[in-house]
Amino acid sequence: MSRAATRFQCSETTARKGLQDLADYHGVVLHPHFDEVWVAHPFSAAPTTCIVSSGEHKWWGNCAWCSLGVMQLAGRNATLKTRLGAIGDEVSITIENGELLDKDYVIHFPIPMRNSWDNVIYTCSVMLLFRNEAEVDEWCSTRGIPKGDVRPIDQIWKFATEWYGRHADVDWTKWSLHDAVEMFRRHNLTGPTWSIGGDAERF
Repeated sequence: MSRAATRFQCSETTARKGLQDLADYHGVVLHPHFDEVWVAHPFSAAPTTCIVSSGEHKWWGNCAWCSLGVMQLAGRNATLKTRLGAIGDEVSITIENGELLDKDYVIHFPIPMRNSWDNVIYTCSVMLLFRNEAEVDEWCSTRGIPKGDVRPIDQIWKFATEWYGRHADVDWTKWSLHDAVEMFRRHNLTGPTWSIGGDAERF
């Protein structure tokens, strides 16, 4: 907290309030017992099964979707290493010059978007990569987790490049509910999983 106060030339009390306001805005996720950033989407400050590398740099992504966002922010030249279903074979996904080279995978979204912030850490933990929908079916049956929506990784890469495209901007603001709905529509993300509502200002 002292580093944040020094960086922004304010008191620690002001810095702490600002961080809490950012968490309330869904801009970050704080550790439940400390004033520390746990998640700043698409990045995780805690170890995960998704490791993105670009050059000499490495980051943890929160989930398969977030990891594609990290790859976008890394300059669209990056590699993701993860395990299928978080427990199966280790695989690598490569982006070169903004082009996805490894397209024979799918991403499973078991939690409806309208419920994603009920426990966003859990939501991200089950948003995983698989080879195909049959693997998703087997994983859901074995793990006792209801099946959600399954999408080709190429579709989610294109979506992630827009969703996370300005997350590094100094004047970044979070997407509104209307923004999110429109972006889902543009990328043909339809069905119950992608239906969000309510009157919250931000998704």
